[in-house]
Amino acid sequence: MESGWLLWGPPLALLLALLLELSPPLRFRAKVFSYCALCLLASTLTVPVCLLCHGGRTVHNMRIIKNVVRSFKYLYGLRFDVKGLEHFEVEGPCVIVSNHQSILDMMGLMEVLPDRCVQIGKRELLYFGSVGLIMYLGGVIFINRRSTSNAKSVMSGVGQAMAKDNVKVWIYPEGTRNGNGDLLPFKKGAFHLAIQTQVPVIPVVYSSFNTFYNPEKNLFTSGRIQVEVLPPIPTCGLTATDVTDLSDRCYAAMRETFFRLPGAAGRVNGSTPGFAQ
Repeated sequence: MESGWLLWGPPLALLLALLLELSPPLRFRAKVFSYCALCLLASTLTVPVCLLCHGGRTVHNMRIIKNVVRSFKYLYGLRFDVKGLEHFEVEGPCVIVSNHQSILDMMGLMEVLPDRCVQIGKRELLYFGSVGLIMYLGGVIFINRRSTSNAKSVMSGVGQAMAKDNVKVWIYPEGTRNGNGDLLPFKKGAFHLAIQTQVPVIPVVYSSFNTFYNPEKNLFTSGRIQVEVLPPIPTCGLTATDVTDLSDRCYAAMRETFFRLPGAAGRVNGSTPGFAQ
């Protein structure tokens, strides 16, 4: 058996390398698989560290998780150029909103994540093995997007926790990953939360990933991402009647920035950047 492996192992390895080189779909799937496997392995190794350092679920674990995930970029040849981090230096809680493009967003998130910040995520993520467990230990707040009553109840609890624990909350207002080269219309939950708690909204915009990550083209290579943290938008004095206006204001500012950053298509479906369709 051992001699057979020594005989056939190198040719098989060479054949696999050749197939990966010649087949873009196979190469893309292999790289995505390696990324998912890395997430599972890293979270498995990080869980005991979080438990030993902090004993259980707490936002303080996010510092550990952040340092681990930030190392991924070196394996995949990604570079982040960040502008505007000073805008995170607000006193007290705030709501942070950003665009949501792909499975690689986690790396972008951890690259700029401020201290004492938790994310809102779909409940299904909780059941992703060690990845779900490490998210739980990091304080991620899970909501059932299929249940409006559950989502509203959770968001109400989030507002209370923000004030009590002095934490920032990171939300993807598009509600789902979107790699079509534009921003999807925003859902209103983040803006209801900001107005209810009278905290500022801080928009964060990531440049398009399409030049290096595109499932439709089986593309997953190295790349450079521009990240821009926009100035806080105050909500003091705003009421529930101002939610739509606040959402539209954030959408316009983020979309204008998105098209200004490198990699954007410029015009999408005949629309002008900076104006919602």
